Amino acid sequence: MFKRRKPRSYGQMASDMIYPRGGWRRAGTYVLHRLRRLPDQPHRIGRGVAAGVFVSFTPIFGLHFLSAAACAWVIGGNILAALLATFVGNPITFPFIALASVSLGRRLLGLGGELPPHFIFGEFGRASAETWHNIKSIFGPETAHWGHLADFFWQIYWPYVVGGTIIGLFVSALSHYLTVPVIRAYHRRRSKKMADRIARVRRASRPQDPDA
Repeated sequence: MFKRRKPRSYGQMASDMIYPRGGWRRAGTYVLHRLRRLPDQPHRIGRGVAAGVFVSFTPIFGLHFLSAAACAWVIGGNILAALLATFVGNPITFPFIALASVSLGRRLLGLGGELPPHFIFGEFGRASAETWHNIKSIFGPETAHWGHLADFFWQIYWPYVVGGTIIGLFVSALSHYLTVPVIRAYHRRRSKKMADRIARVRRASRPQDPDA
């Protein structure tokens, strides 16, 4: 009943992940709308948002949803809020997150200056290809190569983890600080509207005095 008449193709799904229908502004508005209407305590929603934002700054690509849910569960946050908050990490923001995280991590680890963005993303692509090659080599005649992956880990991935963790903690704390009062204000406004509606219904249902 609730399924699409014409299912989306894999190409359409991939396209929507890169640029959703209606644009990123509409998608962001939808996420905020869903967050405000979550039936949970503001502090739990705030913790969930913090968990989702924090995970978005980590380089565990493909596992952000699972990691956000686990993190929210550990800190007592709303899991759905955590999943929605992973929207912070998207194809538009990931390049900036990666560049800032790797640069900060390399400075803290004493690995030298900044790396150009195209080099960082190229190395991620090369590491993914070599990882897949090494997995296939287990079942075939190919020879596994681990030298470049070791360099990638110490020069890019580990700095990303260190820098992303620090930036993620700061941004997630700020997100929690901003989210809780917004959710509380929305809940108060919604409760007031509900109380006013109930009062109007009660007044309308009262029998009228014919002598009045």
